[in-house]
Amino acid sequence: MDLFIKLSMLAVFFGTMIGIGLYCRKHATDVNGFVLGGRSVGPWLTAFAYGTSYFSAVVFVGYAGQFGWKYGIAATWAGIGNAILGSLLAWAVLGRRTRVMTQHLDSATMPQFFEKRFNNKSLKLAASAIIFIFLIPYTASLYNGLSRLFGMAFNIDYSVCVIVMAILTGVYVIAGGYMATAINDFIQGIIMIVGICAVIGAVLKGQGGFLEALNKLGQVSDPAVSTTPGVFASFFGPDPVNLAGVVLLTSLGTWGLPQMVQKFYAIKSEQAINKGMIISTVFALIVAGGCYFLGGFGRLFADQLDIAANGYDSIIPTMLSGLGTLLVSVVVILVLSASMSTLSSLVLASSSTLTLDFIKGTVVRDLDEKKQLLLMRLLIVVFIAISVVLAIVQYRSNVTFIAQLMGVSWGALAGAFLAPFLFGLYWKRTTSAGVWASFVFSTVVMLANTVAKPLFPVMLQSPINAGAFCMLAGMVIVPVISLLSRKPDQKLIDRVFSCYDRKVLVSVKDSIGESEEA
Repeated sequence: MDLFIKLSMLAVFFGTMIGIGLYCRKHATDVNGFVLGGRSVGPWLTAFAYGTSYFSAVVFVGYAGQFGWKYGIAATWAGIGNAILGSLLAWAVLGRRTRVMTQHLDSATMPQFFEKRFNNKSLKLAASAIIFIFLIPYTASLYNGLSRLFGMAFNIDYSVCVIVMAILTGVYVIAGGYMATAINDFIQGIIMIVGICAVIGAVLKGQGGFLEALNKLGQVSDPAVSTTPGVFASFFGPDPVNLAGVVLLTSLGTWGLPQMVQKFYAIKSEQAINKGMIISTVFALIVAGGCYFLGGFGRLFADQLDIAANGYDSIIPTMLSGLGTLLVSVVVILVLSASMSTLSSLVLASSSTLTLDFIKGTVVRDLDEKKQLLLMRLLIVVFIAISVVLAIVQYRSNVTFIAQLMGVSWGALAGAFLAPFLFGLYWKRTTSAGVWASFVFSTVVMLANTVAKPLFPVMLQSPINAGAFCMLAGMVIVPVISLLSRKPDQKLIDRVFSCYDRKVLVSVKDSIGESEEA
């Protein structure tokens, strides 16, 4: 009976996703519709698409367990940072300018933005290569959190679960493009909100309630981490410096990830941006804050865990193993939702980038709209297949290189793109040389962190800290190199930034206008 309930809920979930994909085929008949939903997506869909692309099974199972174990209840700061810095400020700083300038430049992807903003095709090709290299291992990492949860809930081989999830995600993305992804993200986001609230309530109830659980956590000690009594229940935890690195990478990193920034390309209006900013922030507070908050109580289950043998990924599944059938089913669908929403966003970003920015006009000179759509759909299949193979190889043979490459993907992408994109939107003096410097610095540093970790200072041997360092370094490298290099062509700058000077009529509720003289 238990297995029937679980399978029934999965069948309804998958059926809904496929149905939405088929329904949205009418929105995916041209490149603009397939990649950006016709730039007419409202605030709720955009905000949920942003949030669900942000938080995957990696956060729920991997990061929440790992950082909750290391920092205790203070790990909740990572979720708060994700909401304030990774959502609220990202929308406030990037949202409007990204929407206005990308439409003005007629760019549908981040590499296209770099090409047209700086009139440099080589930047487009380089950005495409970075995305291709690092998004695939990032995509493969999404499956990691599923293995232990499916092992806990079902007697089904992990490879079968990964393949089924990948195929079903591919079907609705290929059929309906961005609009299908956005609508499914909205549904998956609701599941994530309900699921995380239910799970937190159930786990804390099993520990005697929130105050009792916090009291128990305050009595936990680990001399190898800290000799301070009650440190795992404290405000900043045992290691606030490294915790700050986690907050920085997982929050500020979204500003430079192509699959996240692309959400701003598609939003419909000024009002949608303002409303979407609030929705996205609340979503992040509940989901990310809830995940890290839950992980903070992981040490209460230390008697059931063997971290040395099973790793940090075993923490959250162990915390959930005692829940009832219905809640376990909700958790499985929660993690599936988190993974499928992020997977759909990544493969759409990868396929559109490779088609529009690398193949079109470079490999194939004459590529009409129908051929572009066909090629993007074929590449979605290719990207999903490669990520599935990587995930299964990693799971079965524990190939450490793949695991390391997954870990540096976020840092390499965010480090390479954050500063060039941000300065490109705001600063007229930004040059191609500054962008190149950021691209090269971050990719070299993060790849070196994978293959030559002992050469790095102890603080930067962690891919998380190395990624945060690359992002901050880019904020210095881009302006310094830009100032040292030749000024950009003034006609180009005037044309690019003219989009911000265009006059529009607004209602009185948005602006009261100039006051009349007495």
